[in-house]
Parts: sequence; C-alpha cells; structure tokens
Amino acid sequence: MRHAPEVVLLVLIAAGASADPAADAAATRRVQSVLGELNSLRAEFRQSVKDASGRVIESAAGTVTLARPGRFRWDYRVPEQLIVSDGVTVWFYDVGLEQVTIRPAAEMMVGTPAMLLAGAGDLLAEFAIADDGQQDGLAWSRLIPRRDDGDFHTLRLGFMEGELRRMMLQDRLGQTTELEFERIERNPPLDTALFSFTPPPGVDIVGRAPNG
Repeated sequence: MRHAPEVVLLVLIAAGASADPAADAAATRRVQSVLGELNSLRAEFRQSVKDASGRVIESAAGTVTLARPGRFRWDYRVPEQLIVSDGVTVWFYDVGLEQVTIRPAAEMMVGTPAMLLAGAGDLLAEFAIADDGQQDGLAWSRLIPRRDDGDFHTLRLGFMEGELRRMMLQDRLGQTTELEFERIERNPPLDTALFSFTPPPGVDIVGRAPNG
C-alpha cells in the first residue's frame, strides 16, 4: 500500500441528493454540529481500499491526531508511513521507501476529507450535503464536492451518539476507501510538536515547503 495515505487527503462521485429537503437540512446540521464543535481529536483508525468489484486491495491501521485549524498527523503502523501538516506544509514520509514528499497544505486540502476534519476551509462552500439514511447503526450524511477537479466525487460520513465513526470515499475509478474510527477522544490537549516534522537524514526529498 503505497498510495493509501494520500488517498485520505485527496477527495470523493456525485450521487444524487435525497428528495427530502428537511432530511437534508438535518443531515447538514448533524455534520456541522459534530465537526463545528471539534477543536482537537485523537483516535485509532482502520482503513481499507476496495476496487470497483468490492475486492479489498489495501488495508492499514494507525492513529490520527487533529488540531484545528489545519493541523493533523496520520501515523500508519503497517506499512509504516506518516502524514503530518502544520497547516502550511504537508509531509508524507514513507519509511520503507526512505522518501519524504513535501507539498503546500493549501494545494492538498481544498475540498478534501483532510480539510473537512482539520477545519481548514468553509464546509458549505466546499460541499453540498444530503441525508443518506441509516445503515449499520449509523446516521449517514453524503457530502458532494462542489469542485470537479478532485480525485474523488463522494464522501459519506457515518455518525453515532454525536461522534464521527466512519468515512467512505469513492474515487473516479470506482475504488472505495473506508475509514473506521475507534477510541475517539474529542478535544484532548495536544502538544504542538506533534504537527511539525523534520525529514530524517539520508532520505530522499521530493518537493519543498511553501517557504522553503
């Protein structure tokens, strides 16, 4: 799995909105309520990627840490990879490849799930939100990017008891990425050092920081 971490940062296919404006409004309020009151987050996650036929082609697990606005850290255990953003720069560190890719956060996060979770943009300006029913004990909201230049076209968020428990992203090739969150801590105190990164000596560097 070499591209799965980047999959988290890049966004989802427009399925139709529901025919119930009241339900869509409730779905919008649900997303705004849960994410709008989020200042920081720490959780365990499991991630899987399925091809267009539903076959699992990649899987991973790790820890995600967020501090709004714009800062996040995704620690992947297997394979060992790391994504860090201080709100200005995003670093992708692939331990196995001994490579660090550096990109401006402004380029990476507009209209993406990372922007959504890290609170680095205007939710309603970036996404149209519709109700997506009940499934697996979760209340689902469907978010459709208003921009059509991303890699993904649909994002589904599953909520339970005021927490975001699952994210499902579908890309333009028909692949679906699913993230399931566990051991969720809302608004914990976090060390700002978590959101800075210095490439280890000897690794290959691709790209540069915006102010580099």
